[in-house]
Amino acid sequence: MTLIKRQLHNVIKERMFKGKAIVLIGARQVGKTTLFEQILSDPDIQVPQDQILRLYCDDAQTRAILEQSDNLNNMRMLLANHRIVLIDEAQRIQGIGLILKLITDHFKDIQLLVTGSSSLALQGELNEPLTGRKFEYHLYPISTQELLNNGGLLRVRQSLDARLIYGSYPDVVSSADNVRDILMNLSSSYMYQDLLSMEGVRKPVLLEKLLVALALQVGGVVSYNELAQTIGSDAKTVEKYVDLLEKCYVVFRLNGLNRNLRNELKKSKKIFFFDNGIRNALIHNFNPLDLRDDGGALWENFCISERIKYNHYNGRFVNQYFWRTNEKQEIDYVEECDGKMAAYEMKSNPNKANVTLPSAFLKAYPVKETSAITPDNFLDWLQ
Repeated sequence: MTLIKRQLHNVIKERMFKGKAIVLIGARQVGKTTLFEQILSDPDIQVPQDQILRLYCDDAQTRAILEQSDNLNNMRMLLANHRIVLIDEAQRIQGIGLILKLITDHFKDIQLLVTGSSSLALQGELNEPLTGRKFEYHLYPISTQELLNNGGLLRVRQSLDARLIYGSYPDVVSSADNVRDILMNLSSSYMYQDLLSMEGVRKPVLLEKLLVALALQVGGVVSYNELAQTIGSDAKTVEKYVDLLEKCYVVFRLNGLNRNLRNELKKSKKIFFFDNGIRNALIHNFNPLDLRDDGGALWENFCISERIKYNHYNGRFVNQYFWRTNEKQEIDYVEECDGKMAAYEMKSNPNKANVTLPSAFLKAYPVKETSAITPDNFLDWLQ
């Protein structure tokens, strides 16, 4: 199948040779290297292949060479006459921030392209050394807009049920036969091996138990204390592991909105997965929708994760919440933009789309938009 053109393709292409490194962050296997290779093959990027240096940091020898190129003479020998340097999985390199700073400061004719599958060390190492020296983007699994742009409306409609179950990783979207094997491999330790290599993660079995517990609670308010009891740990360890999983782009948190009403839940949170397929692989459940009792949770996870992609790729800077009171009045998803609120309910059954939002919320907050997001209208929400 023809490779899907990603929404960031043209954005990144227009940033080429502007004197700054281009950093692409995201989970493993979301297509970061493929995107860069597509850009390097773009007719508008007129750089011969022999002037492109590719450094793959999963290779131990490549890591050693880069880590030893921490001075101008060694770096000059490494870069030679190349015009583009692609450093893949840069988080594997000790002191990567200073190495990239050396390149951007002293080899201004070279376009530096960097991928990282985890923000654990990479973000911290890059932010200070590369301040003002980088363009940074986040790549997600295939978005609804990308599928629409490449396959049209019919493909988006026909693939919806499959995406709710198997998710939207590039290999999954482009495969018809072995999607379960792909997802089981992705959901294994491969996805978060960078996290497992950290000294702070001493109990991988505990991490796996936590992932399953989170998968079973998608769409529900979570408690670190209850999760700790479930997996046989303590709340501080659970909170630390959730934070690391978020930095590895496996899960993301929505905090509860609580500002104006006394009975709003304080410090509450929901935890979602960036991809439905990973969630279902963790609990080993790929049953069709009509044989499941978690269809509503799958729809909510899908819609909110797709909205995050939409907001990021379209430069929409919003605060994201859910809302709930002690009396269990609830709104699935709330966006705040320029001081105004938009409130949405996720309804997998279009026949239940007539939603009346709690009057307490409508009175307490400046609401500009309310809607139920269903399989009938979700495309309007994600374009």
